Amino acid sequence: MSDSRDSLLEETRRDDVIKPPQITPAHHISWSRCQQNMSVANVKNFSTLPDHIKDFLYYRHCRHFPMLLDIPDKCGGAEGSSDVFLLLVIKSAPVNYDRREVLRKTWAKERLQNGVWIRRLFISGTTGVGFEKKRLNTLLKIEQRENNDILQWDFNDSFFNLTLKQILFLEWMERNCPHARFLLNGDDDVFVNTDNMVEYLLQLKDNDGRKHRFTGWVIRYVGPIREKWSKYYVPVQVYESESYPPYCSGGGYILSGYTALVIYNMSHSIAVLPIDDVYLGMCLAKAGLSPERHGAVRINGLRVPSTTADDYDPCYYRGTLLVHRFLSAKMYYMWNKIHDPNLKCFASG
Repeated sequence: MSDSRDSLLEETRRDDVIKPPQITPAHHISWSRCQQNMSVANVKNFSTLPDHIKDFLYYRHCRHFPMLLDIPDKCGGAEGSSDVFLLLVIKSAPVNYDRREVLRKTWAKERLQNGVWIRRLFISGTTGVGFEKKRLNTLLKIEQRENNDILQWDFNDSFFNLTLKQILFLEWMERNCPHARFLLNGDDDVFVNTDNMVEYLLQLKDNDGRKHRFTGWVIRYVGPIREKWSKYYVPVQVYESESYPPYCSGGGYILSGYTALVIYNMSHSIAVLPIDDVYLGMCLAKAGLSPERHGAVRINGLRVPSTTADDYDPCYYRGTLLVHRFLSAKMYYMWNKIHDPNLKCFASG
């Protein structure tokens, strides 16, 4: 694991970020009854900022949006939610139908595992305008009718609104699922060995989800990226400090129900930062808590020990908890291969 700023910069260069993120123009964003804060235009050098940064600052204070799709009884009601051992909270844009379908058939399948329940939620906003937006919203309604696993709010589902998505989910959790023991929070392009994850959580000493736990790929000693070409560009007008607190990469991490609600409580007094994983780290730091690294969470992918070996040999993945950047066909392949009773691996695999 690299803890350096250079490593983070290199990751952004690999992550298709030469151009600034494509943001829907402000007049197309569903801000739903939240008024633009015009006073931010008085911020120093505001006029020099990219449009998507200006838009973020105008609406940074907006935290409440109508729900389009809800499942208030997903966890068996607030009182029954302690029966949910692992709640899978998967960030997914409306267009990513194929990813959601594969996850439902693989690691995100709702089931009783090792005697405890795994439940699944996809969290989403809206994308597109006009007929496209209407079609995608209808698609999610159809999925909801068939699978009962989508929470959707009426805000623009963009990279800079991922923090908003997290806050809205945590608000929903406090209301509808406050006693869930543990959560996996991750993207819809991560491969998760949920069997291993349940086993890991069951073996935690003196923690049934009612104590602090926040585990993943920890990033330390980095600060905001000030280069405008980067997807992660954060100017001083958004965040003045040159350092971030320790945080877990947002591709995927594990946290206890206790910690999730602590983060939500802290978020009330911390201005929204558009980089969602850093923002959660800020909430942890304010609560006096820290993230913890787990070596089986591989955000930068899994590097096999031989240049002649298959990068997707299931023997290398069967002991992992989470590996980032898997798309649908490989996800389906890997899940089925690691569960193949005839799979044979060398002892070192």
